[in-house]
Amino acid sequence: MRGAQVRPDGTTIRWVELPGAEPTRVYLHGLGASSPVYFAAVATNPTLAGRRALMVDLLGHGISDRPADASYTLEEHADLLATALTTAGVSAAEVIAHSMGGSVAIVLAARHPHLVSALVLVDATLDPQPPGVGIRARYTEEQFLHGDGRAETLDRVGPAWAATMRLTGAEALYRTAAHLGRGTTPTMRELLLDLPVPRTYLHPADCEPTGVRALTDAGVRVVAVPNAGHNIMLDNPEGFVAATAAALRA
Repeated sequence: MRGAQVRPDGTTIRWVELPGAEPTRVYLHGLGASSPVYFAAVATNPTLAGRRALMVDLLGHGISDRPADASYTLEEHADLLATALTTAGVSAAEVIAHSMGGSVAIVLAARHPHLVSALVLVDATLDPQPPGVGIRARYTEEQFLHGDGRAETLDRVGPAWAATMRLTGAEALYRTAAHLGRGTTPTMRELLLDLPVPRTYLHPADCEPTGVRALTDAGVRVVAVPNAGHNIMLDNPEGFVAATAAALRA
């Protein structure tokens, strides 16, 4: 395990690192998850192995610190991740990012373009949620932190997701989810369309993302992975590895 201080108070982002050749690959998890848990098996698959790989836990998640005073906006996540990557000597990385992590990866590429040479987005969140949907519609922050909100959420998501969600700071979970629901300005989708780097969007074969035509017209490769739900790398590791390797060769 390695880490980098990302705030003056000593707050640290941590990751599990695999040695190998450049360019570095950076793996980013989704909301309430942890990159080593979700990506270790695929990152060490012979088809993807051999590159330096950082399986990073974003601020508030997994093995990283959980400051209660952080905003946990997507922009803050991206900026503090940029600090960690710079400290680790990373530049022009191939970023492979799942769900909420994909949103952070898009913002990272837009705000810190020297750090990203390619994006592989794994069923990433591209759009704000409609009004009345998501964690903000269920709970206030006070209800989530000091009422039943967090416990009810852990029950609702089921044991597999709860296993990593329990490692996420309560403030980090609520605020990250709330800001993910609000989205960014421009939206994550709009930022993605304008990025100059190679971009691939992986999705479950039975759940095509919205706006495919606009994505492909902007040069985003949209790839269906069979026999998988939202957690493609866990549901169909071989399919994920094949699609990711093809994306990074393109």
